[in-house]
Amino acid sequence: MRPELQAVLAYCRNLPSPPGVALRVIDLAQDPEVDMATAADVIAMDMALSARMLRVANSPLYASRRRIENLGQALTMLGLNATLSLALGFSMVHGLRNAFGEHRLHERIWRRSVITALSARVLGQARGLRKPEELMLAGLLQDIGMLALLETTGEPYAALLEGAADNASLVVSERLELGCDHAEVGAWIAREWHLPDYLRNAIANSETAPLAQEPFAACVALSGLVADIWLSQDPAQAKQRALEQVQEVLQLDAERFDKVLERIGESLPEIGALFDVRIPQPEQIDSIFDQARELATLRNLRELQEVAEARRQADESDNRTRHLAEQASRDALTGVYNRHQLGPTLQHEFEIAQRHGTPLSIAFIDLDDFKRVNDAHGHLVGDEVLRNFAQTLQRMLRSSDTIARYGGEEFLVILPNTPQAAAMAVIQRILAETVRTPMAQLSGGPLHITFSAGLATLGEGHPFDDVEDLLKAADSVLYRSKHRGRNRVTAHGAA
Repeated sequence: MRPELQAVLAYCRNLPSPPGVALRVIDLAQDPEVDMATAADVIAMDMALSARMLRVANSPLYASRRRIENLGQALTMLGLNATLSLALGFSMVHGLRNAFGEHRLHERIWRRSVITALSARVLGQARGLRKPEELMLAGLLQDIGMLALLETTGEPYAALLEGAADNASLVVSERLELGCDHAEVGAWIAREWHLPDYLRNAIANSETAPLAQEPFAACVALSGLVADIWLSQDPAQAKQRALEQVQEVLQLDAERFDKVLERIGESLPEIGALFDVRIPQPEQIDSIFDQARELATLRNLRELQEVAEARRQADESDNRTRHLAEQASRDALTGVYNRHQLGPTLQHEFEIAQRHGTPLSIAFIDLDDFKRVNDAHGHLVGDEVLRNFAQTLQRMLRSSDTIARYGGEEFLVILPNTPQAAAMAVIQRILAETVRTPMAQLSGGPLHITFSAGLATLGEGHPFDDVEDLLKAADSVLYRSKHRGRNRVTAHGAA
């Protein structure tokens, strides 16, 4: 970037900063200790942002089998990483739209941004990438350099923008007239705004040849070519250019690319509404989709079978949900979740961890020699011990963690987004607190107990096929703790 242009950007009083909520979300996104409860508190401060998070959770992007009724359900379903990415995207777009002055070309830029956001997301999913929301955010912000150039240079840049036949022509003109392109300007702004590294890199490389880039950045760069199908005067030619690049870079054939375009076309109205951007559907796009549908008729029978199977599985899931809803979710004695509630909760956390590649730790905890407590002091004292121990667990765990009474004197603790070393430290702190804290007051003095625990973690080189395998792993090391003398915590995979 030429020094004089950088100076103009640096000293431009009209160039806005990210809105307050966005700044909070940026800080959270770069805090390794952040949890869902903290993110929810920040999002709940902005009613409009909360409403959009609820709408996106119920949108076709996620196709939830049941309607999400409140913000807590929405954020739990989305997961922490997706929540932060989506919240940052919504807050940035709506904050910047209000902050930038009115201009006749703003709507055109935002229209392209929304299409590239959705395109990056769907291309990444087709490629098998596990960061759809981060891709969507990178696609959404890749053209912030256009807004900045329009704000700082005014009509000269507006003339470049209006005179360009497509985005490729615009980039050529920018480099010729300004000595840089809007991607370089956008990357400079991203650094000034302290956006995460992956966003800065994706914006910087959004106008670079995608073949030389890693898959995440390549999907962002390709999203602009896909957006041209909706924005250029010759959608068929734009589709052919995009297909050639997508085949070479992402190895998606024409059939899979048609599915990508269909999914984008189906989701655009909803996504446009979420960002308050109207995206018209050119007539030529409909003919492109018609051709793709003709090719898809050969797969109709298989798809009908898959729909029927999906409906059957959905019905079974709904029946299980109704059955569980009829049962009490809390253990009457201790107030923590009971075993009936544990199943769907653990399954949900397991699926989130698999989807986002985050660690999930669970710990089986068994009170040592609890039968002796009942035999020596009676069941009422035993009940008091169980209640006080459950309260100790609740006091020392995060609000995002889950505690369940598995049966008798056994408890299960679920620690989302927690690696094995951190989970081990947490359970050992609870053990130390349990040893120090009387669990009942008797005539002869305070009653102290210990426990044995087994810890298992999904992730970090410890794959588990399903929840049952994870539970079995934690259960097996619990008994290793018992056999080694009790009053200890043992992790699965440790010596």
